[in-house]
Amino acid sequence: MNQWATREFAGDVSLMTVSRFKSVVLVTLLALIVLWVLSWVAARWLIVDNTLKSPADVIVVLSGSSAFRERTQLAAEIFRQGYASSIVLTNDGQQGGWSNEKGRNPFTFELAMDALVQSGVPANRIKVIRSVVTSTHDEASTIKDWTDTNRIRSIVVVTSAYHGRRAVWTFQRDLGSSPAIQWAFVPPGKQTPRESLWWFYPKGWQTVALEYVKLVYYRLRY
Repeated sequence: MNQWATREFAGDVSLMTVSRFKSVVLVTLLALIVLWVLSWVAARWLIVDNTLKSPADVIVVLSGSSAFRERTQLAAEIFRQGYASSIVLTNDGQQGGWSNEKGRNPFTFELAMDALVQSGVPANRIKVIRSVVTSTHDEASTIKDWTDTNRIRSIVVVTSAYHGRRAVWTFQRDLGSSPAIQWAFVPPGKQTPRESLWWFYPKGWQTVALEYVKLVYYRLRY
């Protein structure tokens, strides 16, 4: 092979390498875009849109040691807007970090009570259902018993956005139409990542990806 032919062959190889590299980059970008869209759709599907329409007897804040701040903040806002005259907390049995003030590790419901008071909710307007709940199903059953015992006719349930679809399904199944339920969901972007970026955060995998596992389990179990 002469020198000219050798250079021509090397040029062809170089062009093929550049072309192949561009193809790989293009396919990778397209794959990332598709995965991004699918992940956004997956997160968005978990979010249930709902608007409060009328006042209720009480506001019920679902437990969640990793999300109690965002839920209590929304509950306080709803309380100040006059949607209910009291707030009810459940007890997931979890404890937070050490408190010098209390001299112990306070329970999550105690931290939630403190957060509500700091947000302007009078302490005498906060109630706690003390029995420990270990799941959304337990929580729904416990709230059903409490509302029946106290003759509560309507409630506003506060929870996080990605928990919404499973929570609504569970409460509809366990509570039926009594009491009447309205929902208030904390939008993503507070303690939970936004639906467009959730896969960048361990918290996102916990609240979105794991939520699908829980949904399947609940459908099969209950």
